This record gives sequence, structure tokens and C-alpha cells, in this order.
Amino acid sequence: MPMKNKVLILLALIATLTAPAQVKIPKGANVFTYHQIEYGERNDTSIITVERNPDGSIVILTPKPEGKLIPGYCQTVTSVDYAADSITVTAYYADSAYYYRTAFSRSDIEWRRDGKKRICSINSNTLEFEMDENAPVNVNPLPYYGLNKGVLRSFTRNGQKRLVLAKAEKVKHTSWETSRVWPSRRVSPRELDRIMKERLVVTTRIFDHEQICWGKQNAHVDGGLGAVPFDTVLHYAGGTLILKKVKLPHLQTNYQHFVELHQRSNGDAYDRTGSVFVILPTSEKSFFDGINNHPDSLPVFTGRDGQRYQGMMKSGNYEPPIELVRFFTPFGVGHFNDRMRGYGIDWRDETFYRQEITDIYNHITNDYRIPYVIIGAWIGNYDGGGHLLTMDIKSYPKGIHVLNAEESEFPSEIIPLFNTCNVLEMAGQNYGKLFGTDSLTVTFRLEDQPASAKLRYISTGHGGWGEGDEFVPKTNTILIDGKPAFTHTPWRQDCGCYRDLNPVSGNFWNGLSSSDFSRSGWCPGTATQPVYFDLSPWADGKEHTLTVAIPQGKPVEGMFSHWAVSGVLLVEY
Repeated sequence: MPMKNKVLILLALIATLTAPAQVKIPKGANVFTYHQIEYGERNDTSIITVERNPDGSIVILTPKPEGKLIPGYCQTVTSVDYAADSITVTAYYADSAYYYRTAFSRSDIEWRRDGKKRICSINSNTLEFEMDENAPVNVNPLPYYGLNKGVLRSFTRNGQKRLVLAKAEKVKHTSWETSRVWPSRRVSPRELDRIMKERLVVTTRIFDHEQICWGKQNAHVDGGLGAVPFDTVLHYAGGTLILKKVKLPHLQTNYQHFVELHQRSNGDAYDRTGSVFVILPTSEKSFFDGINNHPDSLPVFTGRDGQRYQGMMKSGNYEPPIELVRFFTPFGVGHFNDRMRGYGIDWRDETFYRQEITDIYNHITNDYRIPYVIIGAWIGNYDGGGHLLTMDIKSYPKGIHVLNAEESEFPSEIIPLFNTCNVLEMAGQNYGKLFGTDSLTVTFRLEDQPASAKLRYISTGHGGWGEGDEFVPKTNTILIDGKPAFTHTPWRQDCGCYRDLNPVSGNFWNGLSSSDFSRSGWCPGTATQPVYFDLSPWADGKEHTLTVAIPQGKPVEGMFSHWAVSGVLLVEY
């Protein structure tokens, strides 16, 4: 068949699916079936059924999907009483917990007519309702836009058909028992919406209002990583580093995972580097050895500058920590707000960081070799009050069905390569200033033909004076086998957007604040986003070298620049 004819047939099929329904409504019809349409296609499982009661009220049902459903899924039932102009929604959960809300139909909508259509605009969306106002009954499966007397035949949003009447029939016995009494709790519409969403989200609390400061006694665990107690917060590096051993929920691959951090000053007035990282129990020697003992117990790289750099690169049976989030505290948010009133700025109470970590989460929870992880958080500071930090990992479903084994797991590998973010700074770990005289080089090997292989890379420059690398853009070059393969210049020019997080940032004669200045990949009060580089061209089973080269600035009068870079290989087969 010629391609032109195939296209015409496809267009005709789409037009048939999306054309306004001309369903006859028999006398006494009490069951109305609507098809939901997404982007011109109708899914047979996307059906709304409206059942009409003898008293004229209606019940709107969405059928419970077949198959095994994710935890937290609920079926909703909406009852509309036209006489009382009221709407009641009930959320039905499999654990027999019921919640309901009552709301009146919208009366603040301004309608206009176009023939049989009633049209309104809400939040920049144009909504069109084709109503059969001559019908002897009232049936509207979208009552929150107004009850609109008559029978809804089609609903269109922004020119795209979204709902059509597919069938109207008279049924002797309807499927819904309107007299059924359920245990219930009355809540507001917004509270019900919150409950329904929260029950779908899997929340793993990691740290709860923990203080990260200088002056605490260091913990010590005899027996190494395996002897660390579960769900116990341990303080190291004088209190500037906190750790917890946790079992992360093993969830399907159709979840998205986010780290959420809440941070506020507890006395420290300065912008500080922070990092959330993971230590895996898969290598013979881990970064935990340096935390639990001393950084000098880790593999050491001696630079041309004669300085020792501890535990920053993969070496033999040693793996550096995997960085989840690099974040930066602002200048004194929360603790110093009252001290800085009268500037015409409403200072925020805390800093909130939210970053997706789905790629790493799936790798460290779908691998049978990883029964648990150590999660750490660090904020570099020498203040006795320091900072307060709360951290959650929140997992959001992307679909309502539980996947089968083939869909929910995949063969994967995660390879930590390097991390120069010196989270053991206050225990004696050196800064990442090796780039002034050296480059950073590690080796890697990828099996042939992976589905994907990428480097997750985070880089921020530091050196807090006018010509320090904090304030000067520097190109990061990544070389494979000695040849330039990728470049990245970390730079943020939007730091002025976060002025209301920095009550005690330095203020200058010209009206600018130091927190306004552009920086090398970060701003006070933000998290730095990772960048990704495709390494699949080097997936040939051979060993390759990966080198990071940065033109780090020279020291000036005792001040020095340094770079915090981290890289991990994420491989799927």
C-alpha cells in the first residue's frame, strides 16, 4: 500500500477516536461510559463510568486496574448531589483506610458560549465542554469545573480532545452500592490531595535535625565497615562529618529517587562546602577506613608539589566515596535573620536542596552484592554551633503497576573513580589542589557492548579571593588514553537569585553582596548539578586511562586554589 494511503488511513482512525461522540441516550439511561484520550490515542483501560441514582445524584467511578499495584495506590469514587450542589470524594485503600472530602462546585468560573460548547479559561488553559442540554438527565464526570446541567458529550483542553462519551445505557442493577457505609475521616480537599500523594511516596529518613559542627568527640567502630551499627548516627572529623548505615528500600526501576536536604545555620555565618556521599561494602578497602582511623590510612598520591593527597582516587582494591549531592551553605540563613532586619528582604528560614539521584540509586539497590550502604554528610566548618541538617531520600512511582522481575531489575555496575572533595578536611585530609602541578589519572575497563556507559561528573572551583579559582572560569578537560575527549567549564552566573538565603553575606559600597558574585559551578545556597559524559566508545574490554586536567591558579600570599571533582562510572548491560 502506498505510504500516502497509509497516512490517510491513520489520520482517519485518529479523527474517529477524537471526534465528538454522537451516542444516543436511551430513556431511563443510568450508566454512562467515557473514554479518556491522551495525545490522540485512547487507552481501553482509561475509562470513567458514571452511574445515575434514582434521586438524580450521580456516582463517578474509575475502575481499579488489573494486576498487582504499587503500595499506596487508591481507588477514588466521586458522588455528586445536584440538588444540594455538593461533591463528595472518597479514596479507597486496600488496607481499609478511607478518606473523603466534600466540596462545592466552582462558582467563580466565567463561561462563554460557542454553539453547544461552554468555554472557560483556568490557569492559562482553555477548556471546552460540549453539553447536551436537552437531555432529560444531568451527567458530568468533571464536576469541579461546574455541574453544568445536561449530559457531557466531550471535553477538550487546549484544542486536544481529552474525554468523550462512548456509551449510554439502561442497566437494571448498577455495580455501585450507594448505601454502603465505610469507616472514614473527614478532611479538606487539599488535605486529601496531600494524603493521596504522600501515600504513594516512599520516604527514607536518613538524618533528622542533626548538628554538624566542630568540637564533638569522634566515634570509633572496632571491626570495620561490617561492624557499624544500623540506623545510628556517628560523628567524625570533630563533628563535621556524620554517618549512618542503612538498608535502602529495594524498589522497582519505575521509581524516581530524590535527595531532599533542609539546612540552616546553628551559629556558623559563612558559606561552606557540603557533600552527601555513599560508601559501598563491595571493596576490600573503603573510605570508611580513613574515617574510622585517619586519612593517612588510605592510599596516598604524592604530587609534584611534594604534598600527600589521601584517598582521592580508585587504586587497587580501594574505592573512593560516591558523591550523591554537592551543596553549599549560604551565609548564616536562619540563625542570623533577626540580626539583619531592615534591608527590605524577607530572609528565608532555611535552605532546601532537592536533587534527583535515580541513576545512582538504581545501581546501588539492584545489585545483590550491596546489602547496605553507609551514607555520609559533611559541612566543612570550625564553628561550635555549626549547622543543622535533615535529609530524606524520597522515591516517587512513575506507574501504578508492580513490574515483573525482568522489568524491575537490570544488570548494572557502578565504579567509583575519584573524589577530591575533602570531606575529612577537619581530620587532616588534604584539599584537591593537586591540579596546580599534576593531573588526576585513573584506569577503567568496560565490558564490550553495554547498553550505556557514562561518567557522572561534579566539579566546583575554590579559592576565595579576587583571582582565586572560585571567581575565575576554568575549563576542565577529560582525556581518555591521553587524548582530549570532553571539556566542561563549571560556572554559575545566577547567584544573585539567592540573596534572600544570605543574611550575613558581605555587602559592598556599590549595592552588591558577595553572595551575588558568579562562581565556578556553585552559589551560596545551591546544589551543583552533575554533568554526564558518554564512555561507550571505550567499552571494548580493554583497560583505558581517564585523566582530569584543570589549569589551577597559583598560590598568592598563603592563599591557594583547589578543585573538588568527583566521578563515578554508571554502566548498564
